[in-house]
Amino acid sequence: MIPVTYNLRNLRVRWVTTVMTVLASGLVVWATVLTFGLSDGIQHALRISGDPLDVIVMRKGADAETSSVITAQTAREVSNLPGISKSPDGQPLCSTEFVTILTKPRRNAGGTTNMIVRGVKPIGKLLRPQFRIVEGRDIQLGVNEIVTSRSMAKRFENLAIGEELEINKIAFKVVGFFEAGGSAAESEVWTDLNDLTGARRIQGAISIVNFRATDVNSRNRLIQQLQEEERFKLKAVTEVRYFEDQMSASYAIQFVGYLIGGFLTFGAMFAAANTMYAAVASRAREIGTLRAIGFSRTSVLASFLIESVILCSLGGALGCLATLPLNGLSTGTANWATFSEITFSFRFGPWVLARGVIMALVMGLLGGLFPAMRAVRMKIIDSLRQA
Repeated sequence: MIPVTYNLRNLRVRWVTTVMTVLASGLVVWATVLTFGLSDGIQHALRISGDPLDVIVMRKGADAETSSVITAQTAREVSNLPGISKSPDGQPLCSTEFVTILTKPRRNAGGTTNMIVRGVKPIGKLLRPQFRIVEGRDIQLGVNEIVTSRSMAKRFENLAIGEELEINKIAFKVVGFFEAGGSAAESEVWTDLNDLTGARRIQGAISIVNFRATDVNSRNRLIQQLQEEERFKLKAVTEVRYFEDQMSASYAIQFVGYLIGGFLTFGAMFAAANTMYAAVASRAREIGTLRAIGFSRTSVLASFLIESVILCSLGGALGCLATLPLNGLSTGTANWATFSEITFSFRFGPWVLARGVIMALVMGLLGGLFPAMRAVRMKIIDSLRQA
């Protein structure tokens, strides 16, 4: 077997082509891993949004909270069903909520897009994972105040603490920022249920009922009861299922990522192949000498493949490292299920980075295969005669 030090020496001697190939493959891996991190961030935000025991109750036929309307009488009947958990003060863990969409401008002249505004009662916050106020304070009921997340405040105008968001020409003052464990709730603006329905001039309107069951059996029984009984005829789904159905945006990004990654990888393989073809042409006498002193065709083939893999692996490592400063960076995209914007953070976890490394290895193997085959097919005498 030809020592790896031989390959490292050649890469150092041909440092210009080495650097160019490393940068090309690194750029490909960086762009692809960036797309995977984007997709993983959306999936994470939606995946952690649902509690296995939580159920969302909507109008039958509704696909999202924003397109659902149910009556106050129905909401009261749902909240009194047996099998719903109790809060520390003995109240049913059942939240009646109104969800509406507003079209508002982004900061820095970024155009306009839809945002979700949710009207909740205090008990609704107990149903959200890790909800806590991290800056400012929580809202007071009946005085038109709102809270939102820092990521929403960075993306939309009039959402910083102390600013005012206009809803139907009524000013709602931003009094605090909250966190909810990175869930989809951080893509929303929250206010008092009665304040929001009053501003929208549909006092008493309810979009959904959100409750937590005592156990899995109670959850399944309640879902079946709400969907089958004549007095309800509602759509009831677990929160986990509801947010899984909204992952279409992440799947689309992931598909585009694979598509772009495939094209870029194909181009990068040509760059690696050109580098290795040039190496074979310039080192014909070396190849002949290696064969003459006893190294087999297999050893020469393996040596050139190793050299190509080293080149692309260096680029892959560089591309993965270049994404790390973006880890946790907040951004947003359209959520087509709710026709609004969802904010999330880039996530470059082990599996995302592993895909980048695998891509680099594939580039190295396929890009170096044909030049390596050309090297082993060279006749020893012809190789030694090369200038």
